[in-house]
Amino acid sequence: MSSDPVSVVVVGGGAAGFFGAIACASQHPHSRVTLLEAARQPLAKVSISGGGRCNVTHACFDPALLVQHYPRGGKALRSPFSRFQARDTVEWFESHGVTLKTEADGRMFPITDDSATIVTCLMQTAKAMGVKLWQGAAVKDVSRQEHGFAVTVKAGETLTCDRLLLATGSSPQGFAIARAFGHAIEPPVPSLFTFNIADPRLHDLAGVSVPMAHLRLQTGEKSSLEQTGPLLITHWGLSGPAVLKLSAWGARVLHDSRYQATLLVNWLPQSNPEALRQQLLAVKSQLPKRAIITSCPVLIPRRLWERLTSYVGIAAETRWADLSNKTLNSLIQELTRGEYTISGKGTFKEEFVTCGGVRLKEVDFKTMESRCCPGLHFAGEILDIDGVTGGFNFQSAWTTGWIAGQAMGALNP
Repeated sequence: MSSDPVSVVVVGGGAAGFFGAIACASQHPHSRVTLLEAARQPLAKVSISGGGRCNVTHACFDPALLVQHYPRGGKALRSPFSRFQARDTVEWFESHGVTLKTEADGRMFPITDDSATIVTCLMQTAKAMGVKLWQGAAVKDVSRQEHGFAVTVKAGETLTCDRLLLATGSSPQGFAIARAFGHAIEPPVPSLFTFNIADPRLHDLAGVSVPMAHLRLQTGEKSSLEQTGPLLITHWGLSGPAVLKLSAWGARVLHDSRYQATLLVNWLPQSNPEALRQQLLAVKSQLPKRAIITSCPVLIPRRLWERLTSYVGIAAETRWADLSNKTLNSLIQELTRGEYTISGKGTFKEEFVTCGGVRLKEVDFKTMESRCCPGLHFAGEILDIDGVTGGFNFQSAWTTGWIAGQAMGALNP
């Protein structure tokens, strides 16, 4: 076995790139690791994620359940998660002086509630492990050499290396390099976004939320997609966890339909329509003289109740005793199966995520090495992997970076 040190270049100073560089340098002290980041400030996405708190991972510690949160890539991640999953992430950060906390919805953040804690940890650990960080080092060209690769940065310098890790996120430059080495790229399209809906039922209700709603997406060309969860009315339409999850699972079909679709909203998923009918008829019997609009008997915000009852033609003075069967049916329809037209997509703060990237069948997930080009490895969002909101995208970055790092520094036989 050769004892020559293995030289590794990591392109991309985000979560996956840093974790891959650290894993390589710590597992293989003989390796020489250089990390290239085009921006002057690395880990920018880590800094702004989670509203500046950094949603590091999710408290889902069963790999079989963890993979269910990935619209694309879940099957491929099953084996990697058996080697490095969310519990390992928590232990890794704790062993490096960062304690994480779990919130009610399972999201995990540093107890400082400050993403700078994570950035500082990664930067300091990389430095301690001997990783050489080049900031403001945009890559101009990568070429195959007889033994490894030559990486030229825009400043004109060229580095040679035995192994190369591409952790460039959804950067076109990273896709171009992968394509040059024989990889096919699934076209990147947005994931995790809000829905633009211009509808009088939502007008002036920005900020109103329900703790649980059921959404069904209909694009007219493929089977419908469904999600249940908290829902938030915004100035431009609908947001909240239910919408974000639905946008992730429907990212490709929504893109193909130019973000034109029908959304069916059940504001009361805990009640089936017939049970709801009996509940409303009971109110009609017990409180016949009460005005319908001002006496909300169901678990939705009063402002939303007032808007939906008004929308089906119930006047402000209409009493329960005057509620006709036809209007009752319309109200039940609005509460359990209201139709809303999606006319476009919004954004979700800084949680920009894409689906698409390097085709997974072209990567060996035991090592994250290319099946097309030996010595080339991938980690993070450059792959056709994306998760729903809640820390899952960072977890796939930690896992794929860790596995790539473990493999890259191994001595050549």
